[in-house]
Amino acid sequence: MPSEDELRTLLAATDAPGALDATTVIARTRARRRPRQLLAGTVGALAIVGVSVLAIQVSQVGFVHSTSMVAESDADAPAAESGAGSASDSGGTESDAIKRAPAEKLNLCGGELSEVAPSVSGLQLDVLFPAVAATGETVQGMVRLTNLGAATVGGSTAATPSITVSRGGLVLWHSNGPMIMSAALVDLAPGESMEYAASFEPMRCEVEDDLAESFRDALPALPAGEYQLTAAIDFSPADGGTLDLVTGPPAGIVLQ
Repeated sequence: MPSEDELRTLLAATDAPGALDATTVIARTRARRRPRQLLAGTVGALAIVGVSVLAIQVSQVGFVHSTSMVAESDADAPAAESGAGSASDSGGTESDAIKRAPAEKLNLCGGELSEVAPSVSGLQLDVLFPAVAATGETVQGMVRLTNLGAATVGGSTAATPSITVSRGGLVLWHSNGPMIMSAALVDLAPGESMEYAASFEPMRCEVEDDLAESFRDALPALPAGEYQLTAAIDFSPADGGTLDLVTGPPAGIVLQ
């Protein structure tokens, strides 16, 4: 399209009659060009607005999609598990049971003498040793198992109970070494009793003796004085019930 300067030059050079007025032609040309420019500007603005709206819509869609993905992920995730099951979860059996050491590990060297509740089977152990014994030598004696309950008790125990020597509530020695693998059968009516052969060494053991596989060969002898003896044994009921720890009152002994 000719520019305004070019139109003025062409119109000025025209000699034909009825020559056109340059100012009029240019004004009309501008009038025809203005709607096209407005239309082009409007279309461009609409295009920009359209792109902006589309970008906003895409951004919103992406945000909603991301939010829904998070929601779905949270909904599908399994519930967190607790660190330990409660008694109700396990039926109140194994998790409710109180773990304890066997009778031969009830009292350890250098520790405090354990306090044990009476036997649930109605059984009791009584220590029968000489009232006076020589220190530094093995002391022989007996342990009596008595049914103090109102019903007959049947089952089995180890072949011999575990003996503990203590003084002032402190464990100085306890039965140790290989266990006799045979079992003793128990069938006691109310008031009946049975006896086990037993012995102890009037020596002093230490914590390291329990940590080793066996006690040291040359333990120091207990000095002369008064000590307490207690016995413990595990009783296994014939009906398959819970293993029962049986103990009894301490008995005094004088070493000289």
